[in-house]
This record gives sequence, C-alpha cells and structure tokens, in this order.
Amino acid sequence: MSKIFIDTNILVYALDKHNPQKQKTARKKLHSLTNDTIFGVISTQVLQEFYVTATKKLSVEPLTAKNIMHSFENFEVISIDPPLIKEAIDCSILNQITFWDALIIVSAESAKCDTLWSEDLTDRQIIRGVQIQNIFKGENN
Repeated sequence: MSKIFIDTNILVYALDKHNPQKQKTARKKLHSLTNDTIFGVISTQVLQEFYVTATKKLSVEPLTAKNIMHSFENFEVISIDPPLIKEAIDCSILNQITFWDALIIVSAESAKCDTLWSEDLTDRQIIRGVQIQNIFKGENN
C-alpha cells in the first residue's frame, strides 16, 4: 500500500470552479485514492487551511465547507503537536522553505508517506524521504 499526503491546494482546487482544468485534475487524482493500493493522508493543518480558503477565497458557505470536510474523514489525519512543530522548524531552516510547507512535509514523513501532492514545492524534489509531486505540472493555466 502506498500513502500519499494531500496538500491543501489539491482539496481547494477540487472545489474551484474558476479553474476548471485544475478542478478536473484534482478531482481525478482524489478519486484515484479510493482503491485499496493508494491511501490518502492529510493533517489537522490541511483541514484548517481548507476551511479558511474555501470560505474566504471561494466564498463557500461555512456550513457547506464543514459538510464537505466530512468526506475528508476517509483519509488518515495527522494531528499537529509540539514535537511535530519543532521538527517543522528544523526542516524549514535546513531546507530553506516556509514553516508551513515544512509542517506539511514533516506531517507526511510522520505518516510514512512516499509522496506529497502539492504545487507549492519543487516537483520531484525529495525532502526527508518524501517526494513532492505537482499533479498540475504541464497544464496550461
């Protein structure tokens, strides 16, 4: 079984009607996680960021966003705790990336994910044993 960590932007694009190509790609990739060989992982950070982005940038009604988040219960959810935050600080400093991106990476690492789906980091880069994959790379946006 392969585990893939899903960054917030993938979940947000699955809702974003303003970018139909990214919406289609995100939905297709998320749908691929419904089989027995690939398992999706998110963190409490992703849940929080999704809610804020969906309600503030996409103008989704708060209760609608909350209801959408129920479907995320199918994913493994990593809880952010003080030791993980300290690891993220170290990762941020060592890799010269933002703290928030580092927190995503160390969350993926703690869940033993092979891959991180995100458009925020360099495609194919490996940080702490997790390979970043930009699922939108090559699309005309």
